[in-house]
Amino acid sequence: MDKLTSIKAFTRVVQHGSFAAAARELRLSRSVISKYVIELEQELGSQLLIRTTRSASPTQNGRAYYERCLAILADLEEADLAVMRLQSEPRGVLRVNAPMSFGTLHLGRAVADFMEKYPELKIMLLLSDQQIDPVQEGFDVTLRVAAELPSSSLIARKVAPASLVVCAAPSYLARRGVPAHPDDLRAHDCLAYGYLVTGNQWKLTGPGGDHWINISWTMCANNGEVLRDAVVKGRGIALLPTFIVGADLQEGSLRSILTDYPAPEIAVYAIYPPTRHLSVKVRMFIDFLVERFGDRPYWDLVK
Repeated sequence: MDKLTSIKAFTRVVQHGSFAAAARELRLSRSVISKYVIELEQELGSQLLIRTTRSASPTQNGRAYYERCLAILADLEEADLAVMRLQSEPRGVLRVNAPMSFGTLHLGRAVADFMEKYPELKIMLLLSDQQIDPVQEGFDVTLRVAAELPSSSLIARKVAPASLVVCAAPSYLARRGVPAHPDDLRAHDCLAYGYLVTGNQWKLTGPGGDHWINISWTMCANNGEVLRDAVVKGRGIALLPTFIVGADLQEGSLRSILTDYPAPEIAVYAIYPPTRHLSVKVRMFIDFLVERFGDRPYWDLVK
């Protein structure tokens, strides 16, 4: 049995969730991929995959083995790069997942500049606000925006800070008045982000401690840029990150309100699978983002 080929076949099946998709990527027949995985299971004496007619998912043992296989393949890639003297010139494909608004507003230009520096590298970028399993989906780097990250075996590095601000257009505030206390939000038109971890509750902290406000929204959307457009048009009050509304706050088309009651600080994190040796392309890409956005990114210069 070709152990390395079997491991590659197994990891691709887990990443794609099917034998057929793995076969297409590796340019082998489905039966050959199945044979490799079966041989691997027989050697290990353990079932690695749960199979149906259309899909395949890892067992508990399969998940643990998959994560170790990723580390092995990363080590092999690192060794190949060392032999080929490519430590300073990353090549291959870098698979990146990122939130939609951050991706369209900031990451697109950053990726383009990174590619200009390293023309031998190809980048596959998927933008989505839905929470995914980076390991199962096969991403090298996943960017997430959060106040804190859940416990995980993945490695996380802070790329840049950001702030959540309660904001509204001057036209709305002139028409409806400026809230002086978080409780006042209950009498206002609020615009809600559909993927907010706390649902329709906004947490603000100030005099008197934490204030949890159950907003009554007039619009709910799963995209921050859509909400930003509605807020600028005077449709209501929203709680949005400064990497979306920073420019509007700077130019005055939006005003930050309830500044004595800030929302929890958030940050942009880069997440990647644990390996003994971080691959060159992943390390250089994350270093590039940290240097580009920094501890005081341009979207927070309104402070």
